[in-house]
Amino acid sequence: MTKIAIVTGSVRPGRQSLNVANWVRSIADQRTDAEFEVVDIADFNLPVWQEATPPAWGPAASAEGQAWSAKMAEFDGFVFVVSEYNHSITGALKNALDYLATEVNNKAAGFVSYGSAGGARAVEHLRGILSEMQVAHVRNAVLLSLFTDFENFSVFTPTEPSTGSVQPMLDQLVTWTKAMEAVRAGQFAPASVTA
Repeated sequence: MTKIAIVTGSVRPGRQSLNVANWVRSIADQRTDAEFEVVDIADFNLPVWQEATPPAWGPAASAEGQAWSAKMAEFDGFVFVVSEYNHSITGALKNALDYLATEVNNKAAGFVSYGSAGGARAVEHLRGILSEMQVAHVRNAVLLSLFTDFENFSVFTPTEPSTGSVQPMLDQLVTWTKAMEAVRAGQFAPASVTA
């Protein structure tokens, strides 16, 4: 069965990231075409990435980095819950991604974001990072507004349109995840070049 992680993007006290991730999971669990699991980056206590070698060359030296790497390697695709800080992703999410390479290469990702502009600016930054990491990311995204999807900017109360945007994102993500499984299995040979 295709396995997709719903990855939190914040570790700070009072964060909404885990609430949003659990909400996405409650919707995703209605599907039968993939299994979904919330992966909370706060559970891994990752130190600031300062490894001697890049992750593409081998696993992290720290036990925390190795545990994070092993967990992310279990999945075929990802939903990143993206909270927008200073028009970008959180330092915690960027740090967590810096530990990874092969664990995410040729896999697919979708986004659920929140912020004053729905987190759209943060998602655009994350798309650039994931492209460099060889992650295929889907167009459809869930954009949650601090003004309409959070009561008093603090209690997560998703609107009907926001809730309705989750399944279309997951539809694309599951399709792309299965396509990338075929890529990783070597089902597509590179095109030959003739002179």
